[in-house]
Amino acid sequence: MTTRQPNAGLERLYRESGWTLRQFAQEVNRIGTERGTPLKYQQPSVHQWLSGHLPKETVRPLILEALARRLLRPITHAEAGFPAPPEESTSHPTTVEGLVDLGRQDMDPSRRSILGVSLFAVALTVPNWPDVVGRMEAVQKGHVQRIGMADVQTVSAMTERISDLDDQFGGRTARPMAAAFLVNTATPYLRAEAPGSVRKAMMGAVSDLCYLTGYMAVDEGLHGLAQRYYLKALELAGASEDHLTFCTTLRGMSVQAVDLGHGVEAIRLADAAAAASPKAGPRMRAFLAGQQAHAAAQTGDRVSAQSYLNEAEVAMEKAESQSKAFGSYDPASLLYHTSQVKFELGDVAGSISAMQQSDRIRQSVYRRARVRHRCTLAERQLDLGHLEAACETWTLALEDYPSLQSGRADDRIRTMHSRIRPYLKNHAARELFERARLVTPSQLMPH
Repeated sequence: MTTRQPNAGLERLYRESGWTLRQFAQEVNRIGTERGTPLKYQQPSVHQWLSGHLPKETVRPLILEALARRLLRPITHAEAGFPAPPEESTSHPTTVEGLVDLGRQDMDPSRRSILGVSLFAVALTVPNWPDVVGRMEAVQKGHVQRIGMADVQTVSAMTERISDLDDQFGGRTARPMAAAFLVNTATPYLRAEAPGSVRKAMMGAVSDLCYLTGYMAVDEGLHGLAQRYYLKALELAGASEDHLTFCTTLRGMSVQAVDLGHGVEAIRLADAAAAASPKAGPRMRAFLAGQQAHAAAQTGDRVSAQSYLNEAEVAMEKAESQSKAFGSYDPASLLYHTSQVKFELGDVAGSISAMQQSDRIRQSVYRRARVRHRCTLAERQLDLGHLEAACETWTLALEDYPSLQSGRADDRIRTMHSRIRPYLKNHAARELFERARLVTPSQLMPH
């Protein structure tokens, strides 16, 4: 389908971007790869779009996201001269309705491929704490019986169990359970009759479950879906005045951004998490400052990165002298952040040393983290030419890998295969390759 006139809206945005035709095409291709649908557009295609040829419907969101990332603001279909997508409507579902819709889509196997291609949006509008606190719309009363604190404890206990399964077996194993529990149990509780204190506690418990479900979507590489769960977590956390989950969710969104290479966005989210947590205890402060350090390092801000890392280390020392732990952020987690900061700032040897220390003290229950971080360590050892050491580290990762159903672990194993192939004449590399072939799904093997 084409239009007769040049696309003035797209032309205006293109001029504002300062890109060449080639750079525009490359950015669209890059986002396609990030989404799991690699593309090979070149200059002539961009020229056609500007001339009025309408891009494929599936490609238009990628063009809008590329421009949004460049211009640091959301770009609508209308602004780019594209027709509104069929599913776009002016109605905004309530928080509860939106959560039910999201969970139902996530439970439905026929919808999984559609959810999987949703995009990570850099210019996503994230609510501030004052915007959401206490302002959630009045929830509709359903036919569920009156709920009490025992029901809140049920949601919290289920979230804890699912989180344990996720740490040990990966998001693909645990997330379908979380989506089903959200739709069938947790969301109906939000519509039930309850005293004010119980209602607030329930919203906080469901917020925590939404955050966990989003985190598991990240593990599968479903980044657009993860953002949608994270936004629901923020809405519910604000409505229940749950500072902890609000800050944890913003930090999780920063982790997602930094792992995708969007350092500026990662800083924005990490800073928002820190700003929303004025009364943070030492372990929470370490949890937030460690992420701020990693995000700052990715943008090359050496001074801020080191300052945040120092702050995290001091806070962790204080926290370790106290008995109460905060989640899973412990000295091993901080050493992981130290490793990431050093690597981003060019100190590969220092990043290896910190990652090795982290691996030595990590608790055994965090199986997925152990596999991912050992693979990362092996990649960096190979970067320095330490082939035998890298093979030894990858071999350790392979011991745990068969127990996992994790997209992020799969990515690291896929990388291992491509990195080790040039060295197959080496005995250690060949032995690793043969062992890996026995436990690697065929679709991850290079062809």
